[in-house]
Amino acid sequence: MKIIISILLIMISIFANDATIDVIKKADTLPSIALEDASVSYDSTFKVKFFKSLVADLNVLSIFNVDRVQRNVNFDASSVLVENKDMNYVLRYKLSQDDSNSLSLEMKLISKDNVVFNKNYKVNSSDIYMFVSHTIAYDINNFMGESPVEWIKRKVIFSRMISPQRSELVVTDYTLTYQHVVVKGGFNLFPKWSNKEQSAFYYTSLNETKPTLKHIDLKTGKSKVIKSSDGMMICSDVNEDGSKLLFTMAPNGQPDVFIYDVKTQNTKKLTNYGGIDVSGQFMGSDSIIFVSDRLGYPNIFSLNINSGSVAQMVYYGKSNSACSVHGKYVVYKARESSDSFSNNTFNLHLVSMESDFIRRLTAVGVNEFPKFSIDGDAIIFVKNYQSQSSVGIIRLNHNKNYLFPLQFGKIQSIDW
Repeated sequence: MKIIISILLIMISIFANDATIDVIKKADTLPSIALEDASVSYDSTFKVKFFKSLVADLNVLSIFNVDRVQRNVNFDASSVLVENKDMNYVLRYKLSQDDSNSLSLEMKLISKDNVVFNKNYKVNSSDIYMFVSHTIAYDINNFMGESPVEWIKRKVIFSRMISPQRSELVVTDYTLTYQHVVVKGGFNLFPKWSNKEQSAFYYTSLNETKPTLKHIDLKTGKSKVIKSSDGMMICSDVNEDGSKLLFTMAPNGQPDVFIYDVKTQNTKKLTNYGGIDVSGQFMGSDSIIFVSDRLGYPNIFSLNINSGSVAQMVYYGKSNSACSVHGKYVVYKARESSDSFSNNTFNLHLVSMESDFIRRLTAVGVNEFPKFSIDGDAIIFVKNYQSQSSVGIIRLNHNKNYLFPLQFGKIQSIDW
């Protein structure tokens, strides 16, 4: 019974600089930007897809009021279109395709009829056009002097349920536009990137006699078994350099958090409570946070790896789980309702270890699997609402949320 509950837990000035305080940017204070399409290749369907991708990326930057009208122009025109003359910025781009089917893009950012920034891009295939769009947004964000958004170019990996006890692992971009199934057949859950380069990942396979943690190298396609365990075998986190893993295992029927050394293959038990301890996350080199029911309900705690001392981290909510940590901030999932006869609401909350403020980040539905971006600028999460799964992006310092729906299936877990 404890193992079943544990799996459910896993699946389910100072003020000026504190992200737990709502900071609302008024839309009318943001500069305006319009797009001008000067493409010389590709059909109208592809051009519309690329335009929509670029509009979405510029919106997620949260630094512009983005005009959503697609207009065509000659790339070398000396002035912007008359419809865009009052815009603060105009992004003009030209898509072209060479004989090898590579996609090339020239872009220039125009302000008051002056080119203030320009760059060229090229990828081997038009199938990954969305990553060109993400990179353009990244470069414009840097040009504008905003905080880095390295996360916008990163890949996402998730487990998609397609039928009872059947799933597939999918590599995608944060908008779910690009999707590549990397593991299919059987029941495979909880994928976790194994390095910063996102060239390999771990996942739990339930297709063997025991839950088994596997590792796949995306460059070579090679798969290897890391460890098996009775009851549970989940990799909940990987440290910064990929040398240490945190496991949730229950070899004797008792779910606990373990640390694993990738080089030596040694496993050390970190928690030893007579209840449920799961979902460990690294918090620096000497501490972790994890979910435990040691208060009689699920809540978030920290543990010093060296001393073994445990401290309560969250004081709001009576059913708290699915946590992530970055610097002084912790984001976690909390149940907001308790209705036996209808769907309950689970929202994400942000707390700071240096203040008492709590910031609710979501409003409706079941919001889970929060994960900070590598720079702490954003949070990715999964929203299940009205029978549909979506990936959400929360821009903490801009007080904005964006949702990207999954076309079919349900997201079981996600990593960024």
